[in-house]
Amino acid sequence: MERKIFYKMSYGLYIVSSLLDGKLNGQIANTVFQVTSTPPQIALAINKSNLTHQYILKSNVFSVSILLKATPLKFISLFGFRSGREVDKFKDINYKFGVTGTPIVLDNTIGYLEAEVNTHVDTGTHTVFIGKVVAAEFVKDGEPMTYTYYHAIKGGKVPQSAPTYIKEESHPTGMTRYRCTICGYIYAPEKGDPDSGIKRGKLFEELPDDWVCPICGALKEQFKELEE
Repeated sequence: MERKIFYKMSYGLYIVSSLLDGKLNGQIANTVFQVTSTPPQIALAINKSNLTHQYILKSNVFSVSILLKATPLKFISLFGFRSGREVDKFKDINYKFGVTGTPIVLDNTIGYLEAEVNTHVDTGTHTVFIGKVVAAEFVKDGEPMTYTYYHAIKGGKVPQSAPTYIKEESHPTGMTRYRCTICGYIYAPEKGDPDSGIKRGKLFEELPDDWVCPICGALKEQFKELEE
């Protein structure tokens, strides 16, 4: 089966947030979609091992912040590659509490929806939560980030807990690539790291000593040469 055909399906990129016993958490998600218009309902898939899953399952509320196309990889990595069990993701960002009390991320956000869970479906590794939208608002004008843009253009990676995760193979380019041993991010010289000011064509060996992985913040010495 050619699993990469899934990359051709249309997805957005969002931050799904919830709360439990006064604690806040959020994560990156791309499987968010509208299922009905009257009443307005949305569905999303969350990995059972994620802390956000636990929060939504018990609180029955969640918010979805729609990310801007220009959202930095480092911001995405905070919610996509860091665990709320180890770090307070809301410590240094702008957010507010919605009508249900759930936190809503406002940074790098076009707008948001807030929902109360009506039902949920067990799909094995993930749970699909279906919720009635109780609030929705624009935050700023802008173009939303798509999964295709994030993955193919910005070079973003997908956590192994994501429903769309596929183990990627290397692609010969004539320039040596390096893989982060912490999160799996691949530095590709032909793409560079635009968010960190690294232009295309910059070899890994030429990167500044203080350069770090744009996804998880790992140091250069934590990268290994990728065998083509």
